[in-house]
Amino acid sequence: MRHYIIIKLKDTSLKNEVARRARAIFEKTLELEGVESVEVYENCVDRPNRFDVMIEITMRLEALAIYDPSDAHTEWKRYCDPLLEAKAVFDCE
Repeated sequence: MRHYIIIKLKDTSLKNEVARRARAIFEKTLELEGVESVEVYENCVDRPNRFDVMIEITMRLEALAIYDPSDAHTEWKRYCDPLLEAKAVFDCE
């Protein structure tokens, strides 16, 4: 499955730093059983109705139960949640 985290920052000037930090943090999830790949994308359009960063994690469905309580996921939430204006999480096959 693909697990997407799509975020809108309170301060868009932090986009590059947040994306860099996301890459470093989510790279650690590749060590988890069933996590296959991680990609981090930065929005290329500067408009107020756009989100800023998207994280795509490809994993087996059963890996979500391992990923959710992982140190990397906890570290990401602790770092990123205070910076967020909005967040969407979407899972698909």
